[in-house]
Amino acid sequence: MRLLDKVAIVTGAASGIGFAAVKRFVEEGARVVIADFNEEAGKEVAEQFQHEQVKYIMTDVSNRESVKELVNQTIEQFGQIDILINNAGITRDAMLYKMTDEDFQQVININLTGVFNCTQEVIPYFIKQQSGKVINTTSVSGVYGNIGQTNYAAAKAAVIGMTKSWAKELGRKGINVNAVAPGFTMTSMVEKMPQHVIDKMVDMIPLQRLGKPEDIANAYLFLASDEASYVHGHVLHVDGAIMM
Repeated sequence: MRLLDKVAIVTGAASGIGFAAVKRFVEEGARVVIADFNEEAGKEVAEQFQHEQVKYIMTDVSNRESVKELVNQTIEQFGQIDILINNAGITRDAMLYKMTDEDFQQVININLTGVFNCTQEVIPYFIKQQSGKVINTTSVSGVYGNIGQTNYAAAKAAVIGMTKSWAKELGRKGINVNAVAPGFTMTSMVEKMPQHVIDKMVDMIPLQRLGKPEDIANAYLFLASDEASYVHGHVLHVDGAIMM
């Protein structure tokens, strides 16, 4: 088991990619904290696993006090933190001339400030133990931009900048910092799209299929494992080569 005796916090873990990561990490021996704002969904996910392996903690990553409570409860429950997966994210898509201040700020608060909050609160524990893995979720939109996603692309591009900056700061402390950039992935949000829209998405991808949440979870697993101990400051694209 690649994560035996490790403790991981996965934000946005009550559904989609985060949920797939929880399942994959538990399979590999980790104890996992599901950090999610959706209390009903988070509790339902936690109930699928043994209580000793998985704990749900209601968390608003954009709120500093909520994140502090997340970290404190994780230490209280498991005594350590070894892996942080900054997976929580939202979309509020609109063309530039139609995007509201609220839609812009909500995405920045969750997708960017949330990553900063969680990492800053966890890092003291990583520094103390001279080890730890930070894995940030960015997007191909953050690398290449995307129509109607000014807010989302800006946040995800900034996450890449933070990832590289933190890699330079924290590598000497024994802490690995990397990011994963998913492409089009078949989450519940995508499943609700019209089939002709999904077909157009697939036509753009050289592998001729959308990603599965498990594809992204497997990338998280690799970067969280000792096998990736010399992978640092890297943005791993898991996108079927859509932007090749």
